[in-house]
Amino acid sequence: MLLVCLIWGINFSVTKVAIEQMPALPFTALRFAGASVLLWLVVRVTEGPASYPPGGLRRLVVLGIVGNTLYQIAFILGLAHTTATNSSLILATVPTAVAVFAWLLRLERVTPRTWTGIALGTVGVVLVIATSGVDFSARTITGDLLTVLAMLCWAGYTIGLRTLPEGVSPLRVTSVTAIAGTPGLVLVGLPGLLVMQWAAIPASAWWALAYATLLSLVVAYVLWNRSVQVVGGTRTAIYMCVTPLVAVAAAWVILGEHARPTQGIGAALIIGGVLLTRRS
Repeated sequence: MLLVCLIWGINFSVTKVAIEQMPALPFTALRFAGASVLLWLVVRVTEGPASYPPGGLRRLVVLGIVGNTLYQIAFILGLAHTTATNSSLILATVPTAVAVFAWLLRLERVTPRTWTGIALGTVGVVLVIATSGVDFSARTITGDLLTVLAMLCWAGYTIGLRTLPEGVSPLRVTSVTAIAGTPGLVLVGLPGLLVMQWAAIPASAWWALAYATLLSLVVAYVLWNRSVQVVGGTRTAIYMCVTPLVAVAAAWVILGEHARPTQGIGAALIIGGVLLTRRS
């Protein structure tokens, strides 16, 4: 999961570079189309023909639509109508949402130590992100609400992984959910793809697309799904608090954005929260 945080943290800066040179919705469509083909080939080679427990395929398709189609559309459109800081702060509430859902549905036992760890991690994220300035206002309300929808979609996807029948590997889960979520993303990205000036897109955008596809989608999603199956949604989701910390460091190196001392305090709280949750 620390590797996932590293990949996704860097991906914020990588994606920012890409969508400055390529429209966001076509970028997302190409990303998922490429990942779906790659995952299908890998599953066919390593695991052979598909075999699912009763109801398994239907659940995977639903999870793919919720965790990929709806999440990605809400996230991209939300980011277009709010600030990056607001978006990051709202998405940082995923661990809390997952813990609440898991507790209400009686899927996982959430201990007081876990709640404390989630609280520490969330406060740490607030310090890391809010130092850059938060602007919740009438101007950002549409984007903020869309980002809340994205957060709920990802939390629902994570909880849904816990309800899958046994016998479906994390690689196959990632493959089927990616393939199920791709048609909707291609559909909304198609108008931009048809008018895009392909020859004018620089090599840096293609490299960014490769990173966002191979690492951020294929590798990170497989690891995330595996972690949820092994240690549960709550203990997996808490690691999302680490992602903004990596994102700040990556933005400093890649984009030249400067960190602040308050963010160091937030980093310590995030690390403490993750350690508490891991030990619960």
